[in-house]
Amino acid sequence: MSERKLITGPTFEEMLHPHLIDPDIRARAHEARTTDPLAPINLFNITWRDINNQIQYVVLPRELTGVDTPIAVLTSIHFPTRSHKVGATYSVLLEKELFGDVDPWKHTLLWPSTGNYGIGGAYVAGRMGCNSVVILPEEMSQERFDMIERYGATVIKTPGCESNVKEIYDKVNELMASDPNMRNLNQFEVMGNYRFHYYVTGNTIIDLAAELAEKGIGGGKASAYVSAMGSAGTIAAGDRLKQEWYDHKIVGLEPIQCPTLALNGYGGHDIQGIGDKHVTWIHNVRNMDAVMCIDDIDSKLGLQLFDEEVGKKALVEQIGMAPDMVEYLSTRLGISSICNIFGAIKTAKHYNMGEDDLVVTIATDGLDRYGSVMDAMRRDYGELTEIEAVARVRSLFHGLRTDWVFDGTPDNHARWHNLKYYTWVEQQGKTVAELDAQKNADWWEAEQHVVQEIDEKLLAYRATQ
Repeated sequence: MSERKLITGPTFEEMLHPHLIDPDIRARAHEARTTDPLAPINLFNITWRDINNQIQYVVLPRELTGVDTPIAVLTSIHFPTRSHKVGATYSVLLEKELFGDVDPWKHTLLWPSTGNYGIGGAYVAGRMGCNSVVILPEEMSQERFDMIERYGATVIKTPGCESNVKEIYDKVNELMASDPNMRNLNQFEVMGNYRFHYYVTGNTIIDLAAELAEKGIGGGKASAYVSAMGSAGTIAAGDRLKQEWYDHKIVGLEPIQCPTLALNGYGGHDIQGIGDKHVTWIHNVRNMDAVMCIDDIDSKLGLQLFDEEVGKKALVEQIGMAPDMVEYLSTRLGISSICNIFGAIKTAKHYNMGEDDLVVTIATDGLDRYGSVMDAMRRDYGELTEIEAVARVRSLFHGLRTDWVFDGTPDNHARWHNLKYYTWVEQQGKTVAELDAQKNADWWEAEQHVVQEIDEKLLAYRATQ
């Protein structure tokens, strides 16, 4: 590794509890959010908490969900890229630099992505002094491409849509073969992605459950954690939660149009950020309690309610939601966020949960990434009317059925794990022995413990500066 000074940000512990950051650094980072959002000090804004150390979340009103079970949604738009994926990319790159796998003065970084991870990689790498190339499908929203280029990375578009990941891999392999100074930070494989969500997101949810219990919401634990699966980084928080609460349920979501784990299925879809038509290396599938499938069109129709004024008006006047709640949600939900909310409602129904339970999910980004998608919805489905808006709430939210649910039986756990073979052994160079090792909980626990090693390395590096 070069002797020149690395640009680094917070430790895992500081991302979890940012009050531990040096007060001067934290104050300057908070100011830079608005005055200099591309400054490297913004890395210290990677956390689920605000400047007052409050977790950023919302408990959805029953008027929207139609269930008595409280559903808490962690929101992401306060992160530097307005998506929590920036936390995963920072963790991945920090680890690679500290262990000497990436030299920012020598290597060009490749970020295979279907959107938010690529945006996060472009942002983090640029702040940490690295050159980046982001590879993602050409059918992603235009807003994604614009953000990546604004953060200073080069974009390569591959054929297809969200589920065309093999085409991304093929391009990455081509680039890696052409230049020995390329480094592949593959979100579907690198464990830094897993570690950020296991430690930072998972422990944040533990803190949130306790905070909500003090307010009389839930019984002090998260009964279930629900996350759509793209790279399967976000769902890693469930591994931490199941260690805290033995009866906790981890529920993964896929598009009906691409039910890979559910039915060994395939196909294109438009819930951007999930459903990538393979089982990722970093996904602890044997720890999941269920897979549920959500319709991609339903997710976009649900998001339209918060995009158009007539939809927001109907939510207030006809459904009974508070105006400030509607406005709050209208800036904090994207397509996969609606998918996650649908999954949380289905989870409450499937497990017959009540008002003493708590289901937690994630709003991975906001509407600012989907203006072009909403324009296409209006073109294809017409302008939203108040009658149609009410009908969508009644059918899409309140009327959710518990179909397309596949429980984590021993047979299903084996099937979900075995599906990794076709991507990782046949195509990406893993061995059968490496794949079999993931069957053992010790393998995952060893990866979790690396969090402490990384924090120790970062603190030791700081001490030399």
